Amino acid sequence: MQDVSQEFLGRYTTLGLGGPAQRVVEVTNSDEIVAAVRAGDATGEPLLLLGGGSNVVIADEGFPGTVVLLRTGGDGLGFGRGGDGRVAVTVPAGMDWDAVVEATIAQGWSGIECLSGIPGAAGATPIQNVGAYGQEVSHTIVEVTVYDRVEQRTAAMRADDCAFGYRTSLFKGNDRWVVLSVAFVLHEGGESEPIRYEQLARALGVEVGDRVPLPLVRDAVLELRRSKGMVLDPADPDTRSAGSFFTNPILSADEFAALSARCADLLGADVPVPSWPESGDRVKVPAAWLIERAGFTKGYGPGPVRISTKHTLALTNADHGTTAELLDLAREIAAGVHKTFGVSLHPEPVLVNTSLGTSMR
Repeated sequence: MQDVSQEFLGRYTTLGLGGPAQRVVEVTNSDEIVAAVRAGDATGEPLLLLGGGSNVVIADEGFPGTVVLLRTGGDGLGFGRGGDGRVAVTVPAGMDWDAVVEATIAQGWSGIECLSGIPGAAGATPIQNVGAYGQEVSHTIVEVTVYDRVEQRTAAMRADDCAFGYRTSLFKGNDRWVVLSVAFVLHEGGESEPIRYEQLARALGVEVGDRVPLPLVRDAVLELRRSKGMVLDPADPDTRSAGSFFTNPILSADEFAALSARCADLLGADVPVPSWPESGDRVKVPAAWLIERAGFTKGYGPGPVRISTKHTLALTNADHGTTAELLDLAREIAAGVHKTFGVSLHPEPVLVNTSLGTSMR
């Protein structure tokens, strides 16, 4: 365990934003994670666990406590084969997520191939129920090993206990449980799961529902993500972001009908609102579509913080911006979408020592 004090947290986030921490501790295994958390809890000081820093927005003022950096990926994957073509894969929380995907594809195991190129640590994936191109980690997670800060013990939580939903889980916004490792069940065979996402199917030149060799899926997903600035590249300021800043709104049938009527008045009856069906007679609407049609174009922004020039869902820190500027831009976008369409946008990243307040709409 390594102790470093008064470091600016921007060096540990993909946005490059975040002020100093009172203390920074690096941990390299699960025992060290538990020890660091227990020590902090014993003194009552605030604790922040930080993996890849890819889905977090930290205040310019920093964090008034100890930041625990998860660097627990050194032991790599643990796995065991079943007799039915299934493979159980256990991943330490601090392992780089894309390295996990790449390793499983190299072994010919399917189930998370569409999640290629997503930055961050594996331990963050169940918290956010990370998903892309028709796959979510909840489709393959079978168990999450956690440290329970209330009961002060390590526990294994089954997937059914994790309350997975769209970009959320029991763990999101709740610091009771600290993720130590994640267990997945994948499938042998070398071919992908059925392709569910139309854009990915087009990129692969196949029909929705087809299966293709796993490396082809990874290549296509990475190319799609690069075209949107969603693969980290130090030379590309558009990748200096927290990924998608807003989740796609999920509307009731009545809310979607109201939105459709409003769009018909504003945009014309021949411009349908793109949507996907959700459970409970609900409808998911793309936030990027709403943002663009509310007048916020790619590259919009008055200074170093702006909308990505490649994707309107990403807010980027092009050069020496601040968290305050980023949140001001987010508020402006959310308020504009609400004024235009009557739809509320909600942030996807975790906000640390800061908030968007009540001016989001």
